Amino acid sequence: MKFGAVAPKDALGATAVHSIRQGTLVLKKGTLIGPVEVAALEAAGIAEIVVARLEAGDVSEDVAAAEIARAVAGQGVHVDKAFTGRANLFAQTAGVLVIDKEAVDRLNRIDEAITFATLPAHKPVVAGEMIATVKIIPFAVAKAARDAALAGVKAPLLRVAPYRVRKVGVVSTILPGLSPKVIDKTLKITAARLAPANASIVAERRVPHEREALARALDEVLKAGAELAIVFGASAIADRRDVIPSALEEIGGRIEHFGMPVDPGNLLMIGDAKGRPVLGAPGCARSPKENGFDWVLMRLLAGLPVPREDITGLGVGGLLMEIVTRPQPREEPPHAGRPIAAVVLGAGRSSRMGGPNKLLAEINGKPLIRIVVEEALASRARPVVVVTGHQRDRVEAALSGLPAQFVHNAHFAEGLGTSLKAGIAALPADVDGAIVCLGDMPQVDAALIDRLIAALDPDKGALVAVPTFDGKRGNPVVWSRRFFPDLMAVEGDVGARHLIGRYAEAVIEVPVDGNGALIDVDTPEALQALKAELEKT
Repeated sequence: MKFGAVAPKDALGATAVHSIRQGTLVLKKGTLIGPVEVAALEAAGIAEIVVARLEAGDVSEDVAAAEIARAVAGQGVHVDKAFTGRANLFAQTAGVLVIDKEAVDRLNRIDEAITFATLPAHKPVVAGEMIATVKIIPFAVAKAARDAALAGVKAPLLRVAPYRVRKVGVVSTILPGLSPKVIDKTLKITAARLAPANASIVAERRVPHEREALARALDEVLKAGAELAIVFGASAIADRRDVIPSALEEIGGRIEHFGMPVDPGNLLMIGDAKGRPVLGAPGCARSPKENGFDWVLMRLLAGLPVPREDITGLGVGGLLMEIVTRPQPREEPPHAGRPIAAVVLGAGRSSRMGGPNKLLAEINGKPLIRIVVEEALASRARPVVVVTGHQRDRVEAALSGLPAQFVHNAHFAEGLGTSLKAGIAALPADVDGAIVCLGDMPQVDAALIDRLIAALDPDKGALVAVPTFDGKRGNPVVWSRRFFPDLMAVEGDVGARHLIGRYAEAVIEVPVDGNGALIDVDTPEALQALKAELEKT
C-alpha cells in the first residue's frame, strides 16, 4: 500500500487518511477521492492531502473486514455492511453469547492489521445488540494476511444461543420474621429477570424452611411442567448438608456445585433433578441489581450447560461492585423506507430566564415553541412528538390545532435526559430513527431538518447526522434507531452529546450556511437579540 502526501489532482482514486475541514469543505477520513473531491480540495486551497493507495497484492479494508466477519459469525449473528475498515456483528435474537476464546486469540495473533473484538463470553444479549467487531487497522491488508486469517477460522468463532427454557418453577421457604411482602417482591423481580428470555413462572410454592416440606414443593413444581426450578431460602445455604441441598437429594436430585467465586452471589447452589436444572438462589438474587446469580440463570435459560469448571472460572472479574443495569430488549433492526420521527423537547423550566417560560415568548406574534413545531411538521419527519413538562397546559395550548403528538414528562425537573427518554419511548415501532429538536431553536427550519434526515445513510455507516457551522457542531441531531437504547439511558441535564463522541465513526457532519443550528435561547438577553433579528426580517 502506498502512503503519503500528494497534490489533490494526484489523489484521484486514493483514500483520504485524515479528515480535512477548511471553510465549507468537510472531507472525512476514509473518503475515496473522486473528481468531485479533487475539485473541492483545489477550490478550498488545499495544496497537499495525505492518502493511501492500494497496490497489487492488497485487499481493501472493507473487503477484508467483511470477509473475516462473515467467516467468524455463527448462528444468530448478523454481519453489518463494512465501512471505514470495520464490520460490526449484531445479535439476531435474544440469547447468550457463546465465544471460542482460544480461536479468537489465535485470529488476533495472525497480523497486527487484523483485529477482532467481542463482548464477554456468556453475556446475555438482546436482538440488535452489537456483540463484536472486525477492524482492519490500515486502509488495506496484505492478501497473504487476509488468507491466513480466513484459513485459520475452521468454524464460527461466536454464536448466540437463543433462550429455550420458557417455564420456571419457584419455591420460597419461610421462617418466622420473613414478611410475605419480601417473597412477593422477590417473585416480581424474578419475573422481570425472566422476561428478556420470554420465560415466566408457571408454578410457585411457599413452604416452611424444612427439608421434607421443601422436597415435596420441589417435586410439585417439576411435575407442574417447570423446565427450571429456583429455590429462594428464608436462610442462606451454609453447607451441602443444609435444608435446600438435602431437599434436592431427597427427590433423587444431585448437587453439581455449591459456592461461587463471585461477590455478590457466593452462596449459590446448582443442581439437577429429573433431568432439569435446580438453582438454590443466593440472598442477593432478591435484588434487581446484577449479580452472579444472573450469570448462571441466563445460561440455563439458553439451555447451555454450566459445569463446575465454568463456575470456578468466574473468579477473575467476579467482584461486581458497580454494575450497569441489564439492557432491555431492543426493537427490530432498521428497514429501508421507514420514516424518521421528530422529537421536540419542550419540557424545560427556563431556569436561566429568571421566571418566564421562554417557550411561550412570542416572535412575530407566535410562541417560540410553535415556530419550532410548525417547522418540524413542514419537514418530512413523521410523526412529530412534543415532550411537555413545565407548564404543560400552557405549552399544549400554544400548539393548539397542530397535528403533533404530545407526551408528558412528569420528571422534567430531573433534567433533559428524562425528556429525551420520554420522547424516544413514545415513538412507534416502525420509525427508523429520530431527529431530536430543541424547543428554543426557532431558526432550525424544515429545509435543515430534511437535509439532516437525507444525510442518514446506514449503508455508508452514516447513522448520526449533525449540523455544523464554521466547524462547530450544533442541533438538531438525527439518530438511527440503533441508538435508541443509548438515548433512553441518558441521565441528568447534559443531553446526548457524549454519544456523538463515543460513536464518532457513525457520525456524518452536514455543513450549513447560517448559524441557526448553534443558537438557542437560554437568557433574556439571548431572547431579545433573537427577537430583534427575526422580527427585523
